Amino acid sequence: MPIEPDTKNWTWVLEKGCDDCGFDASAIDFRDIPDLVMTNVSGWESALSVSDPRVRPNDSTWSPLEYAAHVRDVFHIFARRLALMSVEVDPLFENWDQDATAVAERYNDQDPEVVLQQLISEGRGAAAAFEAVPEGARSRTGRRGDGSVFTVESLGRYFVHDPIHHLWDVTGAAHRTT
Repeated sequence: MPIEPDTKNWTWVLEKGCDDCGFDASAIDFRDIPDLVMTNVSGWESALSVSDPRVRPNDSTWSPLEYAAHVRDVFHIFARRLALMSVEVDPLFENWDQDATAVAERYNDQDPEVVLQQLISEGRGAAAAFEAVPEGARSRTGRRGDGSVFTVESLGRYFVHDPIHHLWDVTGAAHRTT
């Protein structure tokens, strides 16, 4: 059975904490994003070490492997969007249908070890990209096709919730701030 597409607009995470995963993107400092990304990256090896990471917990939920492949792609997409915002004035982001990508790329048929290595690489790249943002560039803007407007700063806070939330989806461990 195919997974029901996620059609929610998650931009609300910029205003308040997530009741599910416990992460509050509205309360983080932009400079903490690279460390949050790398902490998240470090959790995926364990998340994929289950006996069969391709097994879905139910018919309506991705497997750990599907979530990991998605997070790998999230790291890539948001690093690319950040790069676009640094060279263009108010760019319009290419639409990305995460659910169509999961089906087209056959996330659940991919090699878990390859996905993990790609996730680590893409995560490092995204962390480095956000770390390299000069303070004066944080107000640059970019737009999604649905009309949502982001600054570099809000894009970073919005972005970092996604991999944190998906690690919670897989492990059930809520995000804790130290």
